Amino acid sequence: MVSPVSAVAVAALGAALLCAPGRAGTARLGALLPRASRRRVPHLPAALWLVAVGAVGGALVLGVAGGITGAGAAALWQHRRSARRIELASAATSGQLADALARMTDELRVGAHPATALDGVRQDGPWAEQLLGPAAAAARLGDDVPAALRRTAAGPSSEDLRRVAAAWGLADRHGAPLALLLDGALSDIRWRLAFGARVRAQLAGPRATAAVLTGLPALGLGLGHLMGADPLGVLRTGFLGQLLLLLGAGFVVAGQLWTARILRAAVPR
Repeated sequence: MVSPVSAVAVAALGAALLCAPGRAGTARLGALLPRASRRRVPHLPAALWLVAVGAVGGALVLGVAGGITGAGAAALWQHRRSARRIELASAATSGQLADALARMTDELRVGAHPATALDGVRQDGPWAEQLLGPAAAAARLGDDVPAALRRTAAGPSSEDLRRVAAAWGLADRHGAPLALLLDGALSDIRWRLAFGARVRAQLAGPRATAAVLTGLPALGLGLGHLMGADPLGVLRTGFLGQLLLLLGAGFVVAGQLWTARILRAAVPR
């Protein structure tokens, strides 16, 4: 069983991390010191704090292997959270780009100049302005718009920007109707967004199943305690227990990463 001293130590460490001052608190504290004695205090990211708490808590409860397991579990949770944030940001960016292309296509069809239609990107949202803003600046200066689009094509919506750059370049070189070409790129982006949303909805069941399977080892440990087998004591003491803990945690992490890769591959990019 976990000793009361270890439980109190983990709780105190978590409370200390929750009360740790951020950048604003550090700046206020530094303002009280003489200017000559001020030093820049590094602000560690929240992910490092989370990994540190997982490592210390796991080490106090389950020894060295528990510390490695706790750090790995915290890193895995942070990785999944970051991947989810990136996925949502990518979908939102593509959505704003589609809205911007729809507006530009409508303006081009009523006779607006391409530079004028592109300059209205400021009202299409921050992500759309980030993607199309350099191209709008290039259009105002009479520079190469497709080259500016290709330079911006990095990260989320990079393939969409390359399609827009190819359409714009084709219109510049051969005089093809820009509105028609951009409408084709817009249809492709909207189809991909709609299909991706349907796939994510259909993958809700497999994601829930993967989460349940991940929690089964912890449920097994709880059932073992209820039966009086003391599984935590076995994992905490001896070389074999520590090895089994590392192997089990490694299999769980590998299964989570593999499942996430399979589910991510099913969503169109």
